[in-house]
Amino acid sequence: MTTRLKAAHSRTVNVSILLAIVAIFASIFPLDAFSQNRANSSPATAKSDDAAGKYTGPGSCASTTCHGSIVPRSDNRVLQNEYSIWIVKDKHSKAYAALTGPIGERMAKILGIGAAETAPRCLACHALDVPQSERGRTFELSEGVSCESCHGPAAGWLGPHTERDWTHQKSLALGMYDTRDLTKRSEKCLSCHLGSDEKSVDHEMIAAGHPDLFFELDTFSDVMPRHWKEPGEPGEAAGTDPWYNVRELTSGQAVQLRQSLLRLASRSHGKIWPEYSELQCYACHHSLTPPEQSWRQARGYPGRRPGNPPWNPSRYAVFRDVVRQLDGENAEKLDSELSRLGQLMSQLNPDRDAVATSATNSAHLADELLAKMNSASYDPMITLHLLQAISADADDISGQGEHSAAQAAMAIQSLFLAYERNEKLQNSEQLRVAIKGLFQELQNPSAYDPARFASQMKQVNALLR
Repeated sequence: MTTRLKAAHSRTVNVSILLAIVAIFASIFPLDAFSQNRANSSPATAKSDDAAGKYTGPGSCASTTCHGSIVPRSDNRVLQNEYSIWIVKDKHSKAYAALTGPIGERMAKILGIGAAETAPRCLACHALDVPQSERGRTFELSEGVSCESCHGPAAGWLGPHTERDWTHQKSLALGMYDTRDLTKRSEKCLSCHLGSDEKSVDHEMIAAGHPDLFFELDTFSDVMPRHWKEPGEPGEAAGTDPWYNVRELTSGQAVQLRQSLLRLASRSHGKIWPEYSELQCYACHHSLTPPEQSWRQARGYPGRRPGNPPWNPSRYAVFRDVVRQLDGENAEKLDSELSRLGQLMSQLNPDRDAVATSATNSAHLADELLAKMNSASYDPMITLHLLQAISADADDISGQGEHSAAQAAMAIQSLFLAYERNEKLQNSEQLRVAIKGLFQELQNPSAYDPARFASQMKQVNALLR
């Protein structure tokens, strides 16, 4: 978590440095060479030789006249340097390589799964591990999480999508995944950054060395970094949503909560129960201190027996404040159901059926709220109110532990940056420093102190008044 949070609080991309790196990389390994080294991998050939529904690999996108340009275009919505950003800056391109490093090898040994780079359990998220029948001639498993991992199999639309009158809808009909839809984009990201029945990071895998999973759509999109334009940016149609990033955050929070609840409902009837990765990691995994220095013992264990590990509520910590601002009536319903779920999950042996019922009911409520998040009208006042509401919830959020605190830090930063893109606060520099202080409190999870984090959140809140 620490590395990703460091990246999160320094999200402004230095374009000049990026272009210099890409230029150096291209001088050593010309981007055109990637497509030339793959026999017949041009879009037109891919269309004729590989049937729709097949994956062709990122080399099919690498030409400098396609998506491998060094300099981004500004005259339309396609930057045409998407491949260059991915190969140089995006850690997704290194996902497969991580399996062959010393940590990946050690984890595989602990788990007894053979080589990590051949284990389906690892390849599910560290590569595009599709059936052989769906792999085109130019497909390479070792290219990690590449273009088609998110955009879908390209063989059907790769050639024609460059035609002048071609539409996005035509590409969707031929197999492209609709990442412009915020719900679908969030679902795609969360299929690995949260997991599912098929892709799971459980307590066993975390114990072997895999980082615990956390996610916030807007923050993680920036940290990638983004290789696309959002509504409201230059090159987009006039009148597009200037507050799109606020919508991205609120919708992403709703999808994250819904998917985590559906995963919990499924896990409640799994082979291993309780599944400890659903609980607060640092409630058990923290540095032991003398009793007089323990903030946990000073706080007590409200709502649970001392010694029972609590449920991890971090995927609701921020969304609760969002819903209270945008839909007060349903906020009470969701709060009530999730309070019940938290009590069930904070028992030593949670009732499987009761957990499944409560988690499923809560997921349905989150899904209803998702539609409202997507259709809501966002403006400066709503954005500022969300910033104030989340930062004012300092004591509750900080007391829920490190993961909830991380969600709050990311959400506050995302909302602040969205506001700054459209409006200006007179004390914006002071706010930047105060928000940076939130991330500094999270750099060492074992040293996390909720009182200090709450104090920092209150500083942010005071600057927003």
